[in-house]
Amino acid sequence: MEISPDAWVIYEWRGLSLNATIVFTWVVMALLVLGSWAVTARLSEGETVSRWQVALEVIVTTIRDQIAEVGADEPGRYLPFIGTLFLFIASANVLGIVPGYQPPTGSLSTTAALALCVLVAVPLFSIGERGIFSYLRTYVQPTPLMLPFNIVSEASRTIALAVRLYGNVMSGTVIVGILISVAPFFFPVVMQVLGLLTGLIQAYIFAILAMVYIGSASRSRRRADDPSTNDTGD
Repeated sequence: MEISPDAWVIYEWRGLSLNATIVFTWVVMALLVLGSWAVTARLSEGETVSRWQVALEVIVTTIRDQIAEVGADEPGRYLPFIGTLFLFIASANVLGIVPGYQPPTGSLSTTAALALCVLVAVPLFSIGERGIFSYLRTYVQPTPLMLPFNIVSEASRTIALAVRLYGNVMSGTVIVGILISVAPFFFPVVMQVLGLLTGLIQAYIFAILAMVYIGSASRSRRRADDPSTNDTGD
């Protein structure tokens, strides 16, 4: 049984191979691009709107509200990045109900790439808000001895994001394969339903954790720049 889509080589030419991870990643991206274009091409501000526009507004509003609940001062600033993470992971997982499809999130290379996006986004958002020197200064506060610990913390957080998503998706694939060999007519249906729910939950957790990391970094930079926030007196 192939656990990861990396093992499924679809095309190979002169030592160059095209595996299922790459193919299905581009399939998900193409579906998202075409779907967003089809919905946004006919947006209406009138009293009558399409069901797809209503669904889009619900998704955008829900993601924006979740970002605000994390504590972000300007949810719209983070909405494109966090929303894209959630929609990509959710779509990649939900499409698992399609026969022959393997979610690219079942590959460690995909989850690592998503985690690296978060790793880069944390300093970018922080630098954009407070400046590069303010961001770098927090790595050596309250003492320069904290520098290696802060670097290790950033790296370990990225690894945890990648491994968590990969492990959950991969374990679901393994369980389905085992249950198919035991009861090929009943358990797969149940697992597909549970897989849809689990896929959405994993997308939500990944997006929320990304926002928590970005939000906490921005708040810590803000506290470092404003000495009055560290005053514990009256």
